[in-house]
Amino acid sequence: MTPASRWQLSGDRLDLLAPGCHHVGMHHRTWLNRVTYDLSRVAVRVLGGCFCRFRFTGGQNIPAATGGLFCSNHQSYLDPVLLGAACDRRLNYLAREELFQSRFLGSLIRWYDAIPIQRDGLGIGGLKETLKRLKRGELVLIFPEGTRTTDGQVQELKAGFCVLARRAQVPIIPVGLEGPYEAWPRQQKLPRPARLAVSIGPPIWPDQFAQLSDEQLRQLLAERIKDCHQAARQLCGKVGKIPRVTRTGR
Repeated sequence: MTPASRWQLSGDRLDLLAPGCHHVGMHHRTWLNRVTYDLSRVAVRVLGGCFCRFRFTGGQNIPAATGGLFCSNHQSYLDPVLLGAACDRRLNYLAREELFQSRFLGSLIRWYDAIPIQRDGLGIGGLKETLKRLKRGELVLIFPEGTRTTDGQVQELKAGFCVLARRAQVPIIPVGLEGPYEAWPRQQKLPRPARLAVSIGPPIWPDQFAQLSDEQLRQLLAERIKDCHQAARQLCGKVGKIPRVTRTGR
């Protein structure tokens, strides 16, 4: 591997690609950074609850003191904001490198300590920084579908998340979103009011997926995310019973 090589999380493997990646280093989080994040979470909860009937459940399933992959279905640009509001622990976000070039948006995502990634993959710097934060005991949000849904349903997952979970030896936390697709589908320029909900499921722990192949783990996570999506739909008043969600005893 050459120093300028980069890695791509795609399909069922980690692919070595062409040059072009730079090193990623995390900025020190100041007291003001941390307070801003916490206040943002509260603001989204309050405003979302007032204007969009934003609801969330399953917070007891978030590991209290270990790193983890927060794996959600992907419905719209609103998803990272809503997921951050639904999680009592801080989430680490991934953002495409070109977004850091924007004067306003770039400053904003730097303030929230996002990890720069390349359009077609994490890049070796993004991979290293993501693994570093996971091993340090932090939560990282990823969307295993790879892109926003075109119809509101959970799409087929890519298995790239398996590499991160196995290398960092962290639990995978399945999450389901409902409502952002109605609020801001990809073909619409501006968001509109809609009921919003997040459901967080029990983690899949490393000892539970150690003996699974990447394909088996991909299928298991897909089933868990679909269960969480079903639960989120129930919170929005769209379907029947919420699937029972219990702790794993960890």
